[in-house]
Amino acid sequence: MKARGRARARGPTATPERGSRRTGHDSGASPASPPTTSARVDVWMWRARVVKTRSLAAKLAQSGHVRLNGRRIDAAGRAVRVGDVLTIALDRSVLVLEIVDLGERRGPAVEAQMLYRNPDARD
Repeated sequence: MKARGRARARGPTATPERGSRRTGHDSGASPASPPTTSARVDVWMWRARVVKTRSLAAKLAQSGHVRLNGRRIDAAGRAVRVGDVLTIALDRSVLVLEIVDLGERRGPAVEAQMLYRNPDARD
């Protein structure tokens, strides 16, 4: 009777099996990643809590309801940077937001409000 399947390689160059905890890093510390200078427009709108879900943010960008620095965009993957101005046409209002920070996660509302400022608001 023939053996089924492929023979698995063993040794230092072998890939870890499914469910293995081996990560491939030799040290316990993770390498430092460089600071991010841009983010996708749909991810930023989701982090800033402009919309409830990232898929809704992507649909909004793809449908042409978002302007980046005055120019209409039609791709959810368009990069935004600190200092850019987004004009977002929602159902009942138009938001004009200047990006102050890109954020690293979708945090609470207080944290999300620190990602933008309204350039039209009177101080």
